[in-house]
Amino acid sequence: MPERPAAGGLAVDDDTFFGSVNMAHRFAVAIDHSRYQLGTWATASGLHVTWQVAEYRSGDRWNQPFVFPGVPQYEHIRLTRAACRESQTVQEWLTETSRRSTPLTGAIALTNWEGRPTVTWQLKEFFPAAWSIDGFDSAGGGVAMETLELAHSGFLDDDFAPANPGPVPLTPAPAY
Repeated sequence: MPERPAAGGLAVDDDTFFGSVNMAHRFAVAIDHSRYQLGTWATASGLHVTWQVAEYRSGDRWNQPFVFPGVPQYEHIRLTRAACRESQTVQEWLTETSRRSTPLTGAIALTNWEGRPTVTWQLKEFFPAAWSIDGFDSAGGGVAMETLELAHSGFLDDDFAPANPGPVPLTPAPAY
């Protein structure tokens, strides 16, 4: 099955059937230009974006406002898995990132049953916002769950640059 490269050292699977059907999926987290790779996670939530609606009303078209997508707002991403050997790598990464304030880039990929990435979200300027592990109870027999929360500035490729202002805005209709 051919693969195409994606950021964060992850590849995208071109398989048309198994690449789109994920029965037992996992989420792989890769950090660009880092010696720490955060491994695979059982759940990922917060891959969510909303836009404030910007409305403009011109003087000659009071009942027909122009609406535009406003600033995108992203939720924190919460990753959860059973505590494992990779949890130590996360602890080392948390220790290093608490000493410096440089935002990171990387990717979260939904992987298929073979461990091949199916969909990848590129994270911009992310850093850890919270980490926790369930309480330990030797009598309970349950698995200790680790949770990592990441704050980020987005996963859409929608950066605005003055040299590339994007689409031309609509002009109001002439007044009659």
